[in-house]
Amino acid sequence: MAEEERGHVEAHHHDHHHEVAPENRDVEETGHYELMATAIRELLVEKGVVTPEQIREQLEFMDSRGPALGAEIVAKAWTDPAFRERLLDDGTAAVGELGIPMAGTELVVVENTPDTHNMIVCTLCSCYPRTILGLPPDWYKSKSYRSRAVIEPRAVLEEFGTTVADDVTVRVHDSNADMRYLVLPMQPEGTESWDAERLAGIVTRDCMVGVALPDASG
Repeated sequence: MAEEERGHVEAHHHDHHHEVAPENRDVEETGHYELMATAIRELLVEKGVVTPEQIREQLEFMDSRGPALGAEIVAKAWTDPAFRERLLDDGTAAVGELGIPMAGTELVVVENTPDTHNMIVCTLCSCYPRTILGLPPDWYKSKSYRSRAVIEPRAVLEEFGTTVADDVTVRVHDSNADMRYLVLPMQPEGTESWDAERLAGIVTRDCMVGVALPDASG
């Protein structure tokens, strides 16, 4: 049986959607963080660090982000071997080629293979590649996911309907304030002749977090 790599972080300088069960979502915790964010935002405005206009512009920018951007990146990697190599070597620079900024953070792209399955978590808060995937879902921010993804990743994956073979290593990557991770899923068999647009259509947000697999059966 393959060993699970818990809390694994690469050393770089330093749709059909399954939800986690309702009891794992920690709604009260989410509300607490929203209140904290509002208080900090109001304090920054009061101190003159930022203006309401700057906040509005940032919110509008984030609202324009979504999983479709990440799906386009994955599809391009599947259809363009040279881009795939650049993406795995330096994710920040590679997505920059597509006009996608990382807003001061480093993007590390981890590739699923027949021997390794990757999944992403942020154990401290909810660090997430928002400029690529948009806002994180509630389950990603929940205390349950943040703790259990590291301790029992296979059980968490099964709750999303994803079963990983016993001989496949599960690696859990812990995001932080300076580094974001994106999973490059394996391209499903039988899709080799598909164009990038069609391929992007089977890449969901959950695939790029590593809790689901692309489904080409539909």
